[in-house]
Parts: sequence; structure tokens; C-alpha cells
Amino acid sequence: MGPALTFTLFILFIAITLVITFWARANTRGTDDYYAGGRAFSGAQNGLALAGDYMSAASFLGIAGIIALSGYDGFLYSIGFLVAWLLTLLLVELMRNAGRFTMADVLSYRVRRQPRVRTAAVASTVTVSVFYLLAQMVGAGALVSLLLGVSTDTAKIVTIVAVGAMMIVYVMFGGMKATTWVQIIKAVLLMGGTTVLTVMVLSRFGFNLSDMLGAAARNSGHAGFLQPGGRFGKEVAGDPLRTLVNKLDFISLALALVLGTAGLPHIVSRFFTVPDARAARTSVNWAIGLVGVFYLMTLALGFGATALVGQDAIAAQDPAGNAAALQLARALGGDVLLAFIGAVAFATILAVVSGLVLASSTSLAHDYFGHVLMFGRPRESQEVAVARFSSCVIGLLAIGLAVIARHQNVAFLVALAFAMAASANLPAIVLSLFWRRFNSSGVVAGIYGGLGASVLLVVLSPVVSGKVDPVSGRSLSLLPAGVNFHVFPLENPGLVSIPFGFLCAVLGTLLSDEKVDPERYQELSVRSLTGTGSHRAPARRSRRRRRDGGKKTATGLRHPEGTQTDTPQGDSP
Repeated sequence: MGPALTFTLFILFIAITLVITFWARANTRGTDDYYAGGRAFSGAQNGLALAGDYMSAASFLGIAGIIALSGYDGFLYSIGFLVAWLLTLLLVELMRNAGRFTMADVLSYRVRRQPRVRTAAVASTVTVSVFYLLAQMVGAGALVSLLLGVSTDTAKIVTIVAVGAMMIVYVMFGGMKATTWVQIIKAVLLMGGTTVLTVMVLSRFGFNLSDMLGAAARNSGHAGFLQPGGRFGKEVAGDPLRTLVNKLDFISLALALVLGTAGLPHIVSRFFTVPDARAARTSVNWAIGLVGVFYLMTLALGFGATALVGQDAIAAQDPAGNAAALQLARALGGDVLLAFIGAVAFATILAVVSGLVLASSTSLAHDYFGHVLMFGRPRESQEVAVARFSSCVIGLLAIGLAVIARHQNVAFLVALAFAMAASANLPAIVLSLFWRRFNSSGVVAGIYGGLGASVLLVVLSPVVSGKVDPVSGRSLSLLPAGVNFHVFPLENPGLVSIPFGFLCAVLGTLLSDEKVDPERYQELSVRSLTGTGSHRAPARRSRRRRRDGGKKTATGLRHPEGTQTDTPQGDSP
């Protein structure tokens, strides 16, 4: 009954989302619709979609698995992901006002050499998005393996290919409209499913959190399961150097999680789907509330899995722990609950990968094709066609890399993507908004320096080679045991690559003889802080979204500050 019910729910969700996708295709007219959903989503709707984008397979599958296997230290992932939204809240309104469709629009607003800046932004967007995609698709492999009762590599590979094909269809045909509605549906399902699991697992212990934690500690077999230091910052007796490296690795992870969210391309692009900056801020408020509740519930999922399923059974199904939440669902409600939670997890993966592919294809089409190859004068139909083709290319690349990385923990893979976003994108965004002297040389140096450093350090880290299980001798790296060329001791590069990205941006600016246009910086400051001249929803859509926009006038929309616009602005005022 289990596999059949699961398969039925999968097909039902896919059918619903395909209907939405082809509806969106019929209602997509140009770049505003394809890239930003016509800027017609309310703050609440976009907040649900933001939460759906953020509560990924790494959150639902990966974090629950890390908590189940590592105890207290696993919950630090949840804390880091949540705290990151505080920084995002500070920057969201500024980025929404300054940009149009992509992160590159924000970075290139005030600089003289836009093609260089946009090319660098495209390189960073695609790299970060592909790493994030790996996590979601690896989670898909673990998910379907458990639900269908197969554990072979072939089954995981087939699943990864199938998920990749679906995400390409969503993006190619539906664009941002379809992606947003899929993410809204997914967010509702995920919050509902996680709430059901949390209530059921707490009911097993009389809604006594202390009893659940005690049962988890006893079932883990580790004396320090509820104490810090089991996974991160672990002290190694007689080896002070290893102890220091472990503590630095934890600091590096924390920096990446907290600083990475504001630089994630698919999160930045979602701010442009609402009518104005006020709605963007409302979106983040909604997202913070939903994400906060969700990450508190991951505590019950992880510790509940240890208490009711056991670490041995979790590791036997998937050594990285990606199936812990699903095993908990089976223990609580049998095949019926497992099928429902599995369908929710599958929806989670499809929604997030669609957003990531859309961010990458939008950047390639709008920034590289539209502004670099076509000198900022492409036809809208050309841009959209290139975006659809790009989604195929990005999807195929992600499928190939996910097959290689299919044995890694998905939360860990996301942490690497966060480190890259914080190293390459955050320095450029912050300095573009707040440093008067910052120029295109600084943007390019910061992006390439931070991105190059993070990628190089990952390649030279134990993530890729040299990490072996001391008991079984099995390789814990991407490459097989016996291959060892790692020279960088930290598993997360953030501690080094994030400051290096800022340093490159500053030095690139100071060592350049490029002149800065003070008027452009002043325009950016006024626009980002007040919203004057920023891109708004067309009047025909805004009438249906007045709650998040300004007051309607006889000629169009009134900005909160009193300035008016009848149509969306161009790339600059």
C-alpha cells in the first residue's frame, strides 16, 4: 500500500503544478511577467513563497538528519538559518528599490563599466545556484529511495534525473508566476506536514519536551548527545591543533549561514515580484515568522527521530541522515503518514529547484545576453527565449553534478552554497549600497575574489578528498578513499573566503584609477532609501494589489513618498 499511495500523491501534486505551469504560460506576456511575475504578488503571498524558497530539502531532510545523528550541534544549523533573516531584513528594502530583476541590476546601477559587473554577477549567480541545486536533488534521491523501498544507486540517479526534468518544465513554461505559486502551495503543505509530525511526536511523550530529549539521549548511545561539541568545535584529547581546527570550522559555518542568505540570488530575485519596497518588507516579516516556527519544529523532528527510530536505523537507511524525518513519519503513522510527508518533501524539492533554476536562467538571459551581448537593447521575446534555453542548460548541469554528490548530507551542501554567496555577493551588495567610492573594479574584484577563494578552498578541503571514516574506512569526501589532496583543513571556507571577498572588493576599488560618478551614487542612495523611481507593478495589476502598493491616482500609482509613475521604469531613472 505504501509505495502505491506515495506514487499516487506524487502524481497528484505533479498534475496540480503542471496545470499551474501551463496557466502561467498562457498569462506570461514579457520579461516583467516571466522574470518577476508581473510584480503582482502581495506581501503575504510573496512571504509564503520566500518561506517556501528557504525551507528547502536541506531544512526538512538535512537538518532533521543532522540533529538525529549529532544531537545539540545539529540544531545550530536551524539557529544559523533563522538568524540570517535579520540581516536580510535590513537590506531587502534597499535592494528592492535599487534593482529590477536580478542582483546584477543592483550592482550595476551606479558603475561605469556595466558589462564587466554583469558578467561577474552572472558567474556568481550560476555557481551559487548550482551548488544549492545539488543539495535539493541529492535530497530527492534519498527521499524516493526510502519511499519506494529501494536503496540502489541506480534508483537515486533515476530520481535525480526525473526531478531535474520536472524543474526544467516548470521554469521553461511557467517562469516566475508558476514558480511562485508552486512555492506557495509547497510552503502551506510543508508547514502543515511538519506541524502534524511535531504534534504526533510530542504526544508520544505527553507533550513533555524534557521526556523526549531524555529518550533521544538514551537511544543515541552517546553520553554527550545533548551537549555542544559532539559535531562542531569538538575537542580532541592530546591534539590541540585538531581542536583549534574544529572550533574554527564551527565559526566558519556560523558565518556562512548568517551572512549567506542576503546574497543568495534566488532570494534576491524574489524581492522584485511585489509592487514596491513596502510589500517586500512585509514579505520578509511573513517569511521570518514562518521560518522561525518551522525551525523550532525541526527540533522535535530530529530528536524525535532519534528517540523513536534510533541512530542505527537512521544511518542504515542513509549514512548522512537525510531520511530521518521520513523514518519518523513511518514510525508515527505507518505508510499513510509516510506517503503524505514524502509527497510534501517531494513538493519541497521541486519548488526550491525551480526557483534556483529560474534565478540562474534569468541572470544569463537578462544580464549576460540582454546587457552584455545585446548592449542593453534586446527584444523581450529574445530575452525570454534565451532564459528558457538557459534553464535547460542549468538543469542538465545540476543533474550531472548531483549524481556525483548523491552521498553527501544536503544541509552540508547548502552550507557551502551559503559560504559562496556570502563571500562573492554580499561584499559587492553592501559596498555598492553604502560606500560612495566603490566602483566597477571593486565589484568585479570582490565577486571573483570571493567566489574564487570559496570554490578553491572547497576543492582543497576535506569535502572533496581525504576525509575517511576511522572505523569503516569508507570515504566521507566526494572522491573515493585513497585520493587525498586536501591542504585546507576547514570543511566550510567562510571564515577565510568572506573576509577575503571584502578585502578584494576594497583593494580593487582603491587600486583602480576608475573615476566614480557622485551623482549616480546620490541617485542610488535616494532611490534605495525612498523608493523614488523604483520599479513598480503596472497599474492594471496594482489595482488588485493596493494593500501592498501606494494609493491609486487618476494617472497611475502614487509612491509612498508622493512621486508618481505610470509605467515601470527602465534600468535607471
